Amino acid sequence: MSELVRHPAELKKVQDEIRGAVGNKERVQHDDMPKLKYLRMVVKETLRLHPPATLLVPRLTTRQIKVGGYDIPANMKVIVNAWAIGRDPNVWENPEEFFPERFQGTDIDFNGAHFELVPFGAGRRICPGLAMGVANVEFILANLLYCFNWELPDGVRREDVSMEEEGSLTFHKKIPLMVVPTRFRMSPK
Repeated sequence: MSELVRHPAELKKVQDEIRGAVGNKERVQHDDMPKLKYLRMVVKETLRLHPPATLLVPRLTTRQIKVGGYDIPANMKVIVNAWAIGRDPNVWENPEEFFPERFQGTDIDFNGAHFELVPFGAGRRICPGLAMGVANVEFILANLLYCFNWELPDGVRREDVSMEEEGSLTFHKKIPLMVVPTRFRMSPK
């Protein structure tokens, strides 16, 4: 929500997609979700910039290996920095920019097969709650965006929304987002 409030064009685009796909229903239904391609791009971009855990669970090497030209001895603890991978300028163009369209026309996903996007890890030890977590985030966000219009409180500009994060293994916004919802009702056709 913070990224969308700071980027009104993307907020409008995702709300238009959801409202166009859902039509004049009371709320988004589960069978509407496959139609929401831009919403999925927004979630991917958000998880790229703000992974739920900045550092993935440490792993211990079982033998000497070479990764990216570096020799890593056996029995060495390795920690993957998902936050840094999602902002790597060698992989992502304008990595600090919120730009959901970067996922348009690609098959890049956070299911563990694309190592440039690993907010839930990869391989055999990928987060077991990935499918449930993503389904909940997408469904709840879709309903929030469908049912309400979102504005900042009077006197607050989108540039004033702090994206500063704090934490250790998991991060959260240092200053909570304050937004004002107004109920949206689809007009009858």
